[in-house]
Amino acid sequence: MLPSDLLIYRYSGESIVPKKLPLDRNAIALASEQIDCFQDNLGTTQGLLNQKLLELEGDNPNYRVKRGLAHLLKNNFSTFEIISPLEPQQLRQRVFSRAAESLPIPSNRPYLLENMASLLSEELNREVLPSEIERGLYADLQENRILTNFDVPTSEELIHRYNLSQVQGIFYRSSHIIINAHRNDPGEYKLLFRYLKLFQLMAYIEGDADTGFTITIDGPTSLFKASTRYGLALAKMIPALLHVSKWSLKTKLQIKDSYTGGIKTSYFSLDDRCGLVSHYSKGKTYDSMLEESFAKRWAKLKTQWRLEREVDLIPLPGSVMIPDFRLVHPDGRDFLLEIVGYWRPEYLQKKFYQVRNSDVDNLILAVSERLNLEKAGVKFTDTPAKIIWFKDKLNPKNILSLLED
Repeated sequence: MLPSDLLIYRYSGESIVPKKLPLDRNAIALASEQIDCFQDNLGTTQGLLNQKLLELEGDNPNYRVKRGLAHLLKNNFSTFEIISPLEPQQLRQRVFSRAAESLPIPSNRPYLLENMASLLSEELNREVLPSEIERGLYADLQENRILTNFDVPTSEELIHRYNLSQVQGIFYRSSHIIINAHRNDPGEYKLLFRYLKLFQLMAYIEGDADTGFTITIDGPTSLFKASTRYGLALAKMIPALLHVSKWSLKTKLQIKDSYTGGIKTSYFSLDDRCGLVSHYSKGKTYDSMLEESFAKRWAKLKTQWRLEREVDLIPLPGSVMIPDFRLVHPDGRDFLLEIVGYWRPEYLQKKFYQVRNSDVDNLILAVSERLNLEKAGVKFTDTPAKIIWFKDKLNPKNILSLLED
């Protein structure tokens, strides 16, 4: 996404209108120019790349657009690595220790560095050249990292990502969001709710899969203390919403007025006709590495219990619950499995509220022993679920034992 200083928007009354690039010849040429610059500098340092990008800006009035495109290319399509024969910190320590033995330090500093690099190269049995030592000495600085890989997007892909990022940036200052997800395919709801869960957003959900859902999400400025991290998590949810066919969204914003210095209230709305393109996959198999690891280990067990990933929505007061797995036996018995591995107090409170209010009697709750339940104010009283504890990984054999008992 884009940092706040690269967001471009205008006002239409009380509504805010983010910058969007059209898919025309000029915008495509602008995007192609940035992409070509990255391709031409593959294998060079980030500092040199930044210098070339600055030259491309020149005195062009679109410099903020160019910076925005470059920012997205750096953070989403590029890999920068530290290239050094040894860890740079370790390398500096050895070179400086050598230099200290040569006191007083001669006035010719470049000669000293060259000499120290040669001595250290000898210590390493000439497996590392002096020139590699000199280059690696400060290789961990951001400007010295090497662009080792560039996943080349098309100009159209970059423009779509830019337009989406401009809209996502609006939600950094949101006080709350109301989403109306109209009647859609149930699979689209599941995907949306899984992303709400993944980003740990505080949402109140009303409705059902037959008529649609109204989702009210607290924004970062509604918290007791404004949270940049929560604002980013909220913005990350928007590409998931684009996979829902019929929806509309309204949000209230608290934005600092650049003229008065006070807080200005603005509004923003969006719907399924917005023309934005999501880069999220429609088929997200697992919400976490913990779930993926459990599923792979379960597949190695010799058991009649079948592990299913696609589980129906369970309606709850003010929410829905999508258990992680269903365990089905050929004789018709089935159990739902929910893995609780998140640590954030708000998430834990919401999760156990859901469990206590769910109208199900076949729920197994696997809870990490690393969670600070006392801090979250969570207790296991009046919980209909069967509880099983785990440390680092959830052992499928423990779940199987519970099922067989």
